Amino acid sequence: MKPTIFRSKDFRGERAWDALPVASMNGITTRLHWTNEPYKWHVNDGEEVFAVLDGKVEMKYREDGEELSIELNSGDVFFAGVGCEHVAHPIGEARILVVEKEGSV
Repeated sequence: MKPTIFRSKDFRGERAWDALPVASMNGITTRLHWTNEPYKWHVNDGEEVFAVLDGKVEMKYREDGEELSIELNSGDVFFAGVGCEHVAHPIGEARILVVEKEGSV
């Protein structure tokens, strides 16, 4: 089987959070997302790896009832463990690789 190459900078969705499926392996999905708008506050069904490939994202999360945030730049990775409530706010356009349990929010 030949490999597939994904050029993240070439991907632009028609609407915020459009996704390009990359892989589905043993119940785990990997998708390339394009967005220019915030997502919504949520808690995933399991763990999530969120890697910024292009652009900047302000990641907001809640810890012990307190809202915190961190700016993620290209190359940065955010890990949301089980029960981590979070929301991504892109700063302009961003391309993000998300690895999570299949069917998660």
